[in-house]
Amino acid sequence: METRAESQNVGLFDERYLAFIKTAADIRASLHRYCSRMTGSIMDGEDLVQDTLFQAYQKISMFDASRPIKPWLFRIAHNLCIDFLRRRGVREVAETAAQRPDSVPAREPVGGDVNVAIEHLVTTLPPKERACVLLKDVFDYSLEEIAEMVDSTVGGVKAALKRGRTKLAASPQAPSPQNSDPEREEILRLYADRFNRHDWEGVRELITADARLLFANGFAGRLADSPYFVKYEEVDLPWRMVLGYVDGEPVIIRLRPVDSVWTPESVIRLEVDNNQVVRIVDYLWCPWLLPAAGSVVIESNEE
Repeated sequence: METRAESQNVGLFDERYLAFIKTAADIRASLHRYCSRMTGSIMDGEDLVQDTLFQAYQKISMFDASRPIKPWLFRIAHNLCIDFLRRRGVREVAETAAQRPDSVPAREPVGGDVNVAIEHLVTTLPPKERACVLLKDVFDYSLEEIAEMVDSTVGGVKAALKRGRTKLAASPQAPSPQNSDPEREEILRLYADRFNRHDWEGVRELITADARLLFANGFAGRLADSPYFVKYEEVDLPWRMVLGYVDGEPVIIRLRPVDSVWTPESVIRLEVDNNQVVRIVDYLWCPWLLPAAGSVVIESNEE
C-alpha cells in the first residue's frame, strides 16, 4: 500500500515533470538561439539543445522544485556548449586572438539590429566572454542570473562583459566563412543528385555500411536499421535536394515549392570521412533552424 510520503513524492515528481515540459516548450527557441551562437552553428546548436533536454529530463527527479527551471536549463546548455567548444579546440584559438583597445558599444533594446549583429559576431570571442555577452546583451539576463548560469561571480561576469564588448566594438567584421573542401562538396553534390533521382542504390554507394542516422526529434541509430530512404520515396509531396551553405557550412538543403518557387525548407548534414558518408543528420522536423541562420546560400536551384 502506498504511503502518504510516497504519494507526495510521486505528486512532486509529476509537478516537476509538468513544469519541465512547459518550460522546455516555452524556451526551446531561446535555448537553440543561445547554443547556436555559442557553437557558431545552428545544427550543432540543435544537437546541444536536444542533449540539454535529455540530460534535464534524466535529472528532473533530483531538481529542487522551489527553484525556477529556466536558469537551470540554460546552465545545463551552457555547460554542454563549453564542453563542445573544448573538444573542438575553439577555446585555445579564441584565447590567442589579438587584444583590442578599450571601447564599449552602446546598448540597444533587446532584439534590435545591434543585438542581431552581436549574435553572429560572438563566435570570435572566447567561450566565457561569448556566453556573458549573449546572456546580457541579447537575452537581457541580470548579472546575478548570468553568474549562476556560467558558474562565476558578478565581478567575473562584469569583467567578461567588458572584454567581450571591447573586442566586438573593435572587430565589426563578420566571422570568416569556413574553408572550402572541394572533395566533401562533390560528395554532397552527388548525394543530392542521386537523391533527387531516387537512385537509392547510388546513394548507398556513397555511404559506409555502418553509417549512423539521426533523424532529429525521431530515429537515432544505424542507417541500415531505418526505413529512411523508403520514407522519402513514400512521401507524396514535391521536394528537391541541393548543395547549399548554412552560415558557411556545406550541407544538403531540402527545397519545396512555394508559389512555384523552390524554397529552402530544412537541412541535412552529412559527415564525410575518406570520401564516404559516415553520418546523416536530418533536421526535417526542426523548422526553426533555417530562420535562425545568419546566411543560407543555395548553389543552384535550376532544373
